[in-house]
Amino acid sequence: MTPLQIILIVSIVSGVVVLSLTLGLSLGLKNKPTKYVESKEEELGVLNSYDNTDVLVKKYQVLNPTTVKEGIEKNIQNRLLTGFENWNRGFNTWKAWGNILYIPASIYNVHGARLSLESYQEAMDISLKQATILMGDFHNMLIINNYCAIHYDFTTNGRKSKVMEFVQFAQNDEHGTYVNEGWGSTKDSSCEGLQLHFQKDTEKNEQKELEDELLSLVIPSDNDLKKKYPIKYETEYSAEEEKKLEIILEGFDAWNKGIEAYKAWVDEAYLKDAKSSGLNENERTMEEYKKEMEELCNEKTITKLKFDNILIREDWAAIHYRYRIEADSEKGIEKYVGDRMQFLKFQERGESLKIVASWIQ
Repeated sequence: MTPLQIILIVSIVSGVVVLSLTLGLSLGLKNKPTKYVESKEEELGVLNSYDNTDVLVKKYQVLNPTTVKEGIEKNIQNRLLTGFENWNRGFNTWKAWGNILYIPASIYNVHGARLSLESYQEAMDISLKQATILMGDFHNMLIINNYCAIHYDFTTNGRKSKVMEFVQFAQNDEHGTYVNEGWGSTKDSSCEGLQLHFQKDTEKNEQKELEDELLSLVIPSDNDLKKKYPIKYETEYSAEEEKKLEIILEGFDAWNKGIEAYKAWVDEAYLKDAKSSGLNENERTMEEYKKEMEELCNEKTITKLKFDNILIREDWAAIHYRYRIEADSEKGIEKYVGDRMQFLKFQERGESLKIVASWIQ
């Protein structure tokens, strides 16, 4: 599937199936398929054209569209839509499509578990036989240069759900534009102890290095919030986008100053009648959201650390960030690191720029 793969992983901790969708793709330059395309794939009905974006976007609508620029962004848009179509054509078609999407060096992060392409394909082969999963519409498809953030619907055995993903693309003469690394289904405490037997030692070690770095990270005392909370995969921002970036960074900093500072930031940054939603559709008013965050802070100490991405275009921002739950021996809480993904909608209200809606995973 063009930008997606879905993994149903059985957690050895909870004993339940954890749904994870991770995106990856590879497209050829000049509207030509890559060398991975073989005749047997064409026989399986794999769609691999760059000339059908207008048709596919009607079938898989983007409910909150933003501008997609010419070049690699248009290619990424087409691959995302094509991936949805190939996925819905059945497992064998998706499996063949994978020979177009990926290169051997591609990496996927699923619930915080870092997987090589080989491990990822093994997981897919096992798990996709467990359920009937169909792609639906996109709520957002935010493409900035070679980065992409998507928020979309899918159904599992007829039950509708939503998920978010972030993807980093790369490009060279041999493979064209391809996925370098993808992140799907964030890691939280429910994923603690999740072991993937198909995860290779190299990826396990790389994953541990990142976790160790975050566990020991000390946030610097710096008035420059960009330096205090660095963005790993930074993109350029226009003057208008910088205003949105500033609000996001101020919210990060307010959280780390304590719940009262954070609630004050919410009152300032969000429209009074804005709504905050999780992927489980639990839409909350701002008063409900602040109460929920206060209860969370009373349970544990959470430090927001740094960003992987802050993608901004027009009214929309998509962020992927890392956090740490601090150890508390009295409460029996051990130090732990996880990540979150969030989409924010901004609007000008009078002379003020406000967040009018938020979705978080």
